[in-house]
Amino acid sequence: MKTPLTIEIETSLYQYCIEQGGLVVEEVTMPDEQGIVDTLCCLTKFDGSREWRCYELKVTKADFRSTAKLSFVGHYNYFVLPGELYEEVKEEIPTGIGVLIYRPYAVEEEMPASGTFLIAKKAAKKELAVSEEALTNRFMASLFREVRKAKQMERGVKYFPTDQLYKELKKRADDQNPFSTERYYERFIEEMTNQAITELQEEVTALQQDYEYLRQQQKIRRLPTEPLE
Repeated sequence: MKTPLTIEIETSLYQYCIEQGGLVVEEVTMPDEQGIVDTLCCLTKFDGSREWRCYELKVTKADFRSTAKLSFVGHYNYFVLPGELYEEVKEEIPTGIGVLIYRPYAVEEEMPASGTFLIAKKAAKKELAVSEEALTNRFMASLFREVRKAKQMERGVKYFPTDQLYKELKKRADDQNPFSTERYYERFIEEMTNQAITELQEEVTALQQDYEYLRQQQKIRRLPTEPLE
């Protein structure tokens, strides 16, 4: 599960790549068991060739030293780290891998991102670790995934499967600040419970009315026959 800091850096990195003139997408699965690139950026050069940059986001020392595969398959590859973490692990950065340090803005303004980046270590150019055709295909597939998600959101939640909506609602409940007044998950459960109670009450009322009608009909049938004149 992503931490708030990870999401903040991820959002800022997305904007940073756009400002560099690149096309960018997150969480791109690589072929040949090359893992998943956290953020993949493609820049088209003046001669028509493409330059691929891979970014791996790490926010803790444990995360940096994780055994998870690093998907450094691009021409230029970077770790993206908070400044404090970089000072702790800079001696462990592999040769040829660059480092971007996240710098949050000191003053909250109407900006497209929460911070920017400083190049603490330049990346050395290398050959792609996968074929460019495979890289392009995975990049396009991930872009399509994001467009599809955006269209679903634009058209409304009715286009999402119920189990997916439930998982998202539950995830937001787990991530929610316990002191927040906007407790949507609890509100949802409470409203669903109240709705169920109201519907049951309406059903009970209807049954009572049916029962009373049948009881009255039964009384009418039992009235003595009027005498003939």
